[in-house]
Amino acid sequence: MSSVASASDETVRVPIVAVVGRPNVGKSTLVNRIVGRRQAIVEDVPGVTRDRVSYEVTWSGRRFTIVDTGGWQPGAGGLSARVTAQAELAVAAADLVLFVVDATVGITETDAAVAKLLRRGDKPVLLVANKVDSAAGELDTGELWSLGLGQPYTVSALHGRGSGDLLDAVITALPSSGAGGEPETAPDAPRRVAIVGRPNVGKSSLLNRLAGEERALVDAVSGTTRDPVDAIVRIGDRRWRVVDTAGLRRRMRDAVGAEFYAGLRTDQAIRDAEAAVVLLDAAEPITEQDVRIVQKVIDAGRALVLAFNKWDAVDADRRLALAREIETELGHVGWAPRLNISARTGRGVEKLAAALETALAGWEQRVPTARLNAWLSELVAARPHPVRGGRQPRPLFATQASTRPPRIVLFTSGELEPTYMRFLERRLRETFGFPGTPIDLSVRARQPRTRRRSRGQR
Repeated sequence: MSSVASASDETVRVPIVAVVGRPNVGKSTLVNRIVGRRQAIVEDVPGVTRDRVSYEVTWSGRRFTIVDTGGWQPGAGGLSARVTAQAELAVAAADLVLFVVDATVGITETDAAVAKLLRRGDKPVLLVANKVDSAAGELDTGELWSLGLGQPYTVSALHGRGSGDLLDAVITALPSSGAGGEPETAPDAPRRVAIVGRPNVGKSSLLNRLAGEERALVDAVSGTTRDPVDAIVRIGDRRWRVVDTAGLRRRMRDAVGAEFYAGLRTDQAIRDAEAAVVLLDAAEPITEQDVRIVQKVIDAGRALVLAFNKWDAVDADRRLALAREIETELGHVGWAPRLNISARTGRGVEKLAAALETALAGWEQRVPTARLNAWLSELVAARPHPVRGGRQPRPLFATQASTRPPRIVLFTSGELEPTYMRFLERRLRETFGFPGTPIDLSVRARQPRTRRRSRGQR
């Protein structure tokens, strides 16, 4: 899906390291230790991680991508089987595999089954004995040699013990350039897009539709996605890095455990993105949480596209009701491009590229100062600020301070009322467009001059 580089701009591929093992052996804790921050969600119950999730790492000047996976359980059924399939896909795409076992438990039947599969493969494997918190614990890892994967590297992912030695071993075992990673430098750099919304609105289905594979797990049970899952896809003529995020079901202050940390990751994914696609279930009424998620994107200052999914399940009566709901609940974001899609059938998904391009163009739009002030002078002359308390503040000058999103500063003779500010923003959009982007409109009011006191008053 990436563009082909010519010999003159040849790029080095970033190698991929997959972290695998049965559930609850500390894979995500180890990933957090390697990444250097609490990135993957960790909770003291098995099965928290489900999709394969990638993070960029640099160690001793060498870059690589580390992929956290869900618990590998050969022979499992249901959702566990699909989690296992994601782990197997991660191994297939990797240049190096870290097989993590719990040194305090010893070798289990699942460990032995996974080791057998890894021995049959053609990928180099490092055996990682986790939860070794002291030198004494190393004496209990001798049996791990029987897995047939060579020397076990003893670590305590929780406390950091042995992690540096493990990373040195990773760098030594990595190939000079990866087989499947993204280029370290690419002339066609992908734009960053986050898919956000309530649980079970179809975010993972949309990512899978765009990627052309089951990149993220989809299940009828809400909350399947917990860590952000990304993929490089081509929509239209451009490459995009699309991130599927955990569904936000309630306010952050009411969330607990894995749901709380999933919410934090979603917030970070929005901040890391350039644009956000807020996915809504067209077959259900727009909820307060939908409106709250839209506001999250606005507060983060990101370009915005509204996509109404499951359009294939919407009848004529629901379409009329939805139109009224959009006007009532989302009228304040009438500037955002809207799409009606079906991630399941693919209906309308091809229009997503044009909507994103429109939103990003508005996000990066700049209006020359002379043109902005000509507009402001004409507008204020036709519709001056109302007189309040015997005073009438006036906008004097305007300038666009920055883009991404557009930030416009008004220099005025006094504070402007919120209603007048909304009027100015509405007229600003009518004249200059700014589609698909919030506008940061701020006021710098001129301070009244203080009279100098006479000598007799000093």
